[in-house]
Amino acid sequence: MKEKFTSAALLLLIAAASQAQQKPPIGHDAFDSWKSISTQTLSPSGKYIYYSISPQEGDAVTELKDQQNNLLYRRERGAMPRLTQDEKFFLSSVKPYFKETREAKIKKKKPDEMPKDSLAVFNIVTKETINLGPIKGWKTARLSKSFVAYQQELDLPSKQDTTTKTADKPADSTKTAARKAPAKKESVLILYNLATKDTVQLWKADTYYFDDNEKYLVFSKKGADKDTTNIAGLYVYDLNNKTQKKISNGKGTYKNINFDDLSQRLVFAADKSPEKALTKDFKIYNFNWQTDTAHILIDKNSNGIPSNWYVSGDANLSFSADGKKLFLGLAPIPKVKDTTLVEFEHAKVDIWHWQDDYLMTQQLVNVGRERARSFDAVYNFQSQKLIPLVDEDYGRLSTTTTSNEEWAITSRISKENRIATQWSYGAPQDIFLVSTINGSKKLIKENLLGQAILSPKSEQVMFFDMEKGTWSVYNINSQQEIPLSQGINVSFANEENDMPTLANSYGIAGWAEDGKGVYVHDRYDIWYFSFDGKTKNNVTNGFGRENKIVLRTQLFRNTDPRVPFNVLNTKKPLLLTSFNELTKENGFFNINLSKKNSLKEIIQSKNSYKRLISNEKNSIFALTRENYVEYPDLYLTKDFSTFNKLTDINPQQKNYNWGTAELVKWTTPKGYAAEGILYKPEDFEPNKKYPIIAYFYETHTEGLYNYHEPAPTPSRLMISYFVSNGYLVFSPDIRYQTGYPGQAAEEYINSGMKYLAQNAWVDETKMAIQGQSWGGYQVAHLITRTNMYAAAWTGAPVVNMTSAYGGIRWQSGMSRQFQYEKSQSRLGATLWENRDLYIENSPLFFMDKVTTPVAIMHNDNDGAVPWYQGIEMFTALRRLQKPVWLLNYNGDDHNLIQRQNRKDIQKRQAQFFDHFLKGKPAADWIKKGIKAVDKGIEWGLEITD
Repeated sequence: MKEKFTSAALLLLIAAASQAQQKPPIGHDAFDSWKSISTQTLSPSGKYIYYSISPQEGDAVTELKDQQNNLLYRRERGAMPRLTQDEKFFLSSVKPYFKETREAKIKKKKPDEMPKDSLAVFNIVTKETINLGPIKGWKTARLSKSFVAYQQELDLPSKQDTTTKTADKPADSTKTAARKAPAKKESVLILYNLATKDTVQLWKADTYYFDDNEKYLVFSKKGADKDTTNIAGLYVYDLNNKTQKKISNGKGTYKNINFDDLSQRLVFAADKSPEKALTKDFKIYNFNWQTDTAHILIDKNSNGIPSNWYVSGDANLSFSADGKKLFLGLAPIPKVKDTTLVEFEHAKVDIWHWQDDYLMTQQLVNVGRERARSFDAVYNFQSQKLIPLVDEDYGRLSTTTTSNEEWAITSRISKENRIATQWSYGAPQDIFLVSTINGSKKLIKENLLGQAILSPKSEQVMFFDMEKGTWSVYNINSQQEIPLSQGINVSFANEENDMPTLANSYGIAGWAEDGKGVYVHDRYDIWYFSFDGKTKNNVTNGFGRENKIVLRTQLFRNTDPRVPFNVLNTKKPLLLTSFNELTKENGFFNINLSKKNSLKEIIQSKNSYKRLISNEKNSIFALTRENYVEYPDLYLTKDFSTFNKLTDINPQQKNYNWGTAELVKWTTPKGYAAEGILYKPEDFEPNKKYPIIAYFYETHTEGLYNYHEPAPTPSRLMISYFVSNGYLVFSPDIRYQTGYPGQAAEEYINSGMKYLAQNAWVDETKMAIQGQSWGGYQVAHLITRTNMYAAAWTGAPVVNMTSAYGGIRWQSGMSRQFQYEKSQSRLGATLWENRDLYIENSPLFFMDKVTTPVAIMHNDNDGAVPWYQGIEMFTALRRLQKPVWLLNYNGDDHNLIQRQNRKDIQKRQAQFFDHFLKGKPAADWIKKGIKAVDKGIEWGLEITD
């Protein structure tokens, strides 16, 4: 009997292997059809779930389902889905066909000639669908039930400024019946009643806004150039009474429209200065329903505004929950450019000054942000006083979600510390309490390098001190700071930090709902600290540390923005996520914070669980589940032990030769325990030799159970493609020591590859390496230290740490000095303190040792690593007559953004490794390159004799 079972099992294995061998590998033409899920949302009750499914290239679809996985509605080309608060209507944009948009782009049509969106309204009760459009955009109230507003271009009526009501069904923009365009069209805002299908047409409307409670629609009208009919202004439409009122008169810019929580008071910012005015002069207007018009509440002449300051039109307006305070922004009146100057007669020059707070490059990158920068102020409706809260010396204000409380916090960085951000990783800050009643400030912490977090009731401020690695709390009423984590024999700072900078915290797990304490994370467990410093409990009883399982609170944002999502209910079980550092498994636990020893495992499995959402009462959950073989489809669950699968969006995967992922462990030459992930083809045969590519960055094994979608690479290695096409791929973890990042790459990557090469199924003559950015640096270093690799591909590498040290990260304008002294490069010293260390870790100085053919990708719009680093590497190897190629995707970034470039590099990577590791003929770009005169005519992807 046992012999029969073994034979049967063997026959099954042979059949499975035969079936796998018959499956084709993933080709470049398969990518576009691979789909992904987005915008998944549970309704407040949890009765419905909706989401979008999008191919990498093509038309998306939106689906609405119930808990039992019944498909209620499917909208082809659906996008931005929304369910009304009463869960009766489902709305979705309907995008034009991908082919139509592509064709319009090819024909270089103007924006107003491009295919337009439409809007689909599905009645869940009657199952009826209405198509509205074409539209320019649509909005609903946050607590929507009955209305949607959208803008359209319609034929201009004979009487322009009338409100027209009709029950006609608007045309479906997706139908392409040919008709002659009208001579003139006009923008109209249409208010649509979802239940009655009635529409209200509001002509010449520009900006528009619903209050949260769906009582009012506010909209502005531009008016004609010569507004003889006095149309321009701001209007309020009463949705219940169906009446319209003009509340502010005149042409201008109306923005930052906001209501208080009860929709009883309306504020907005408006600039009515002449159109050609060089300085905008925004004023804050206030309207309530006891007055006919909105009145100026605050302008630049109001008491409390500093001299030469004004109201910022770029700042948000927000009410406190009780409606008694209005938060706004003030700003210095900007200098005005002299328009009488003739531009071509004057120099354009940047003056770099050694005492500037920030480098000129940072200033230039942030010009727009600085011009729009505002400084927090508050207006008290009861006292009718305006109080500036911060000025240019302070950072932004941090308040509670309700903003009812008196106290807020802010920070200040000294000029000395601002300058030091050129080479430091973070800056010490002074922390201040700010009174929202009188604007007074109180210094409560000096030179804090770390975190300052205001409690939900604005009664405490939590501090994490990175220099000490400890938590403490400042009691606002008693004005005392109390240590919380001191004396405990575990670290609350990142234990795995291997950079030459101070470690940050593991974060706050949540606040106690009684306001008497806080929960914080260490590496594995959750602790409770009472604010009086007397109680210090490990609420997970050290289970995480004992079992090397990382436990984290799973918090869900409330749909009500006033309700803090991180206040923990001690009366109900709290959901925790888990990650097992030993097995790499993920899962869920629950715990009742009011009971001892209540931690219970729900599930741990060889999966990753992501994109977890909940309904309002946290009674049902949606999430994705994945591993290397299992696509992250969408599931519903109530208990995390049973899962109801909602989607199966990539069934085509089973038709391709896929692969497996396994954890590999070895010991490095210096005796370090090491780990990595080995990916094998599905049709793997142990008696066959395979080429192998090592792909690395820092650590990857935490993603052992991640899915790798076959999608054109932004410049990394597409693991699923290469595995499917008969390669082994190895992703080793790398651990670092300060001063020797290059040696760390040698220690872990080379030893891991040599360890695998002991297996008969690894072809040690056909090994390669690939890395991007930091991984690209490590590739460049390794090929100067060993000849064990038959090919190498490096993306955006730093090869000269001496020149890169003085370079700029162009996307942010920041100096790169901090990168080498304190951050990822991990040198831990300035160039002048240890120049030999910089040279030792700079591959450029050792390019004469290279024997490995290497392809470099470095783009001329790289915002992280200056692309001259790639040029330095290329020109050095070219002079040394080493086989080298440089790919510069014009105008693209550090990681490729443009899809056509991603597709291109994916093909070239495959051709490069196929040639050097599989012996396939070289493509033309490898053999002879592409001359500049042939750019855009030939791409060199062909293989010719």
